[in-house]
Amino acid sequence: MTFEETEYSTSRRILSWAEEDRPREKLLLKGKGALSDAELIAILIGSGTRELSAVDLSKIILQKASNNLNELAKLSLKDLMKIKGIGEAKAISIAAALELGRRRKDSEVVRRPKITSSKDAYEQIRSYLMDLPHEEFWILLLTRSNEVIRPVQISQGGISGTVADPKIIFKSALEHLASSMILVHNHPSGNLKPSEADKELTRRLVTSGKLLDIPILDHLIISELGYLSFADEGLL
Repeated sequence: MTFEETEYSTSRRILSWAEEDRPREKLLLKGKGALSDAELIAILIGSGTRELSAVDLSKIILQKASNNLNELAKLSLKDLMKIKGIGEAKAISIAAALELGRRRKDSEVVRRPKITSSKDAYEQIRSYLMDLPHEEFWILLLTRSNEVIRPVQISQGGISGTVADPKIIFKSALEHLASSMILVHNHPSGNLKPSEADKELTRRLVTSGKLLDIPILDHLIISELGYLSFADEGLL
């Protein structure tokens, strides 16, 4: 076989590799949990050497640490750079990734506040709407267990009203995978009585929420005097 034929055969073999055998493509196809430690490190270092693929080089790196990630984290940059094919940039990438893993382990899991009443919802959203000279419409997005995902501003208006587009409201809920929501807007006048427009909008959104399986749990009107809950007043 000639040199040209050998080179052509090698190129065809590389091109015919199954995508799941390449770390980056495998992560895209099957998710990060499907990759071995060596494959994850291979993604970090990006490339191997003339003799070794990135995965093979990563296996050697792990062998230097007894195939233990905790031991690998103890290696200094100089220790990593003693491995043939690992320069400063690759050593830094490995060290940085392991340090992020350590910090994640040390971080506390932040518990989301849970809404069990209209007062809970009011306390979560009031700071966004208090003391405003104009009306704003917000939604409080919730998980299936009524934990707060996040508050989202829908619109900003004038002294006597603002527009709340149902398409924008439910688009935001779908984008954040919300299971339910609470509607909120303020009355700068201090009047907590809902207008007919407030009631009609709420009815439309409640109906749409049932169709999309994203129920509207409440609608709060907030002013400097406190708040009114549609659910507490039997207006939903």
